[in-house]
Amino acid sequence: FQYAFTFEEQVHEEDDYVIERDGAKVVVDSISLSFLKGSTIDYTEELIRASFQITNNPNAENSCGCGTSFAVK
Repeated sequence: FQYAFTFEEQVHEEDDYVIERDGAKVVVDSISLSFLKGSTIDYTEELIRASFQITNNPNAENSCGCGTSFAVK
């Protein structure tokens, strides 16, 4: 599986789940929510990039070195 982030103007589906904190909103579709439950969404800034990352995913058995893909337990 792969983590993917896009910018959206509005929620598209009734069953999309909206998480809001400190003025930022994250929309997760209902299918993906079960794979992300218990994870941390973090915004990181490094010298060459700034990005959102999924960390501490209890549903991931393995992940790649860059943190963009994972294998489900």
